[in-house]
Amino acid sequence: MTNGEANGASAQNRTDRKRFEVTAEKFAADLNLVVLYAPKKDLCFQSTATNRPGMLFAGFDDFFPAHRIQALGNAEMAYLNSLDERTRERQLDRLFSKRVPCVIVSQNHVIPACMTEMARKYDVALFASSQSTSAVESDAVHYLTTALAESDTIHGELLDISGIGVLLIGESGIGKSETALELVHRGHMLVADDLVEVKRIKNKIYGYPSKTTANLLEVRGVGLIDVEAMYGVGGVLNQKRIHLVIEMEKWDDSKSYDRLGDENLTYDILGVKFQRIVVPVSAGRNLAVVIEAASRNFRLRSMGRDALDELSLRLMEKNRPRDTEI
Repeated sequence: MTNGEANGASAQNRTDRKRFEVTAEKFAADLNLVVLYAPKKDLCFQSTATNRPGMLFAGFDDFFPAHRIQALGNAEMAYLNSLDERTRERQLDRLFSKRVPCVIVSQNHVIPACMTEMARKYDVALFASSQSTSAVESDAVHYLTTALAESDTIHGELLDISGIGVLLIGESGIGKSETALELVHRGHMLVADDLVEVKRIKNKIYGYPSKTTANLLEVRGVGLIDVEAMYGVGGVLNQKRIHLVIEMEKWDDSKSYDRLGDENLTYDILGVKFQRIVVPVSAGRNLAVVIEAASRNFRLRSMGRDALDELSLRLMEKNRPRDTEI
């Protein structure tokens, strides 16, 4: 591959990156920053990483990551303050002319007037923070990791049941919302009803409610229920890591259901596989209690206690030949 082809491939990779756009005001509010200059358009992020432009100030910009947030800390500000005004303007012009997503100055450093002028000239967002540079970069990376994560939407209910993130799935009308309501009534927490937004973050799947239906639960015959207003803030969560998937399906007499818990069913979410338990639905069956028990049994198994293993040990003990007295 020639250098030109490599550069073209690199440019294509940058183009194919997922984009996250947010207003400067919201970005500042989410990361506890002070807005010094907000551009006319939304900020656009394509990388979860940050950069400190020391090499750029030193005159080497061949591999400068212009798609990253630029953080200015003690070293960068001390260098800029050591320059005469004209040289400082020239160095800041080199930075802001790269059209970076934004520049964040940490640790309450005094912002020179020429920096704000450059931000306005190139329409690049400029923020200030009282935190250390490492804290600013850590917060930004965490924020963008979530924002740029691979995502999808699943029809179902997501609940926190005794600390276990349980995703309820099944065909429409099977009773997922009614079961979720009963579980909330029993002291568990609702994360999302009907539409669960999922994101893959470091090989873990997290679920979130839709912004339009957060804290709301739709129950046929009753309508919309505000779970937070009815059960308090302890009845809802705004996110939860998923651990277990439970599928509700209509009882079929011709079908053989798992009775010992030895079926290894799985459910794939964004490339991560979860244990899937099928719970048959029939009249008179208390599904909330069944799902609660399944969740707690999943926790016990994850801690090394398996009822099936215990049964096997008991059967082995029962069938073991006993020593006869001579």
